[in-house]
Amino acid sequence: MERRIYADNAATTKVSQPVLDAMMPFFTENFGNASSIYTEGRNARRALDGARETIAKALGAEASEIYFTSGGSEADNWAIRGTAEKLSAKGKKHIITSVFEHHAVLHTCEYLEKNGFEVTYIPVDDKGLINPDDVKNAIREDTALVTIMYANNEIGTIQPIEEIAAICHEKGVLFHTDAVQAVGNVEIDVKKQGIDMLSLSGHKIHAQKGIGILYMKKGISLPNLIHGGAQERGKRAGTENLPAIIGLAKAVEIATENIPEKAQKVTAMRNRLIDGLLEIPMARLNGDRDKRLCGNCNVSIVGVEGEFLLLSLDAKGISASSGSACTSGSLDPSHVLLSIGLKHEVAHGSLRLSISEETTDEEIDYIISAVKEVAERGRMMSPLWERIVKGEEIL
Repeated sequence: MERRIYADNAATTKVSQPVLDAMMPFFTENFGNASSIYTEGRNARRALDGARETIAKALGAEASEIYFTSGGSEADNWAIRGTAEKLSAKGKKHIITSVFEHHAVLHTCEYLEKNGFEVTYIPVDDKGLINPDDVKNAIREDTALVTIMYANNEIGTIQPIEEIAAICHEKGVLFHTDAVQAVGNVEIDVKKQGIDMLSLSGHKIHAQKGIGILYMKKGISLPNLIHGGAQERGKRAGTENLPAIIGLAKAVEIATENIPEKAQKVTAMRNRLIDGLLEIPMARLNGDRDKRLCGNCNVSIVGVEGEFLLLSLDAKGISASSGSACTSGSLDPSHVLLSIGLKHEVAHGSLRLSISEETTDEEIDYIISAVKEVAERGRMMSPLWERIVKGEEIL
């Protein structure tokens, strides 16, 4: 049987056995519609309410502040579009975000720009970190919302969320964070950190795809993104996906337990992985070394195309991700890598490896060895590397 090492947990995770076990009864036994008043419906409602309570407790929120969505993208859209629509009536048509957000945020902001809103894109430094003063200086009288991701999905950098939130509150501006990558990796308390709205996605923390939440602080009331029935207290229509919701609650519960201990274990493996890959000549780490997600390793290997790296590693049984957008039909490298100042030639040779608690030390050794071998083979066929070796190309 072919050996496989899954090192792309930032893209998606497998459903864990405890999550699957929690979900199964809600497919065949407790299958009622939570909006129905007979026994099956009441049982479903109790389970739904319990899941909401579990998630709220894990995030330091109240159950009434948790709204179930189809995932992080819907939650991002709802928070940003809803706030823009609500506050535009008061003349607030300015949004602040960063240059390297997930496309669920960037494309929503682009949509708003086409509809009369102005968006300020905060830059990041060469380590992928935002300066809170830049946010402070960008806030205007007509600013409706600041939306800054908690942790970057490509290079793993963790932003000073609490400081940014405090600035927003000082200026009387709402603050939203896309925490899809952060939940389960860092300790989050929305009240203590001053977060007004937060997006979360289940499939990043071993729940199924197609389920997530938007935390919306009490007192915030956004227009509906989806219209229809009275589900989610009249704010998000559609019969609740009860099995997925139950699974999400279990996943959040497990993911937020013992975070410091889990992070310590994964960070040690990640650091060994980074150190091993940086032994490759002209390899560089993308993102801050310390202020990053415990399982994230993103390196650029000059002279090797990202697509070659991915396909060659796949042939060796390693699932990874590239910093180049070539695999998605684009000739341009990742906007995240360009935002931290990488040249196209460097960004095209980037590799993201995202490990988890299930990754073993032996697998880390194998990945390091495989990447070194693939990089050497790729450079033998690279005109760019040949020019670098000859001193004709300076990057």
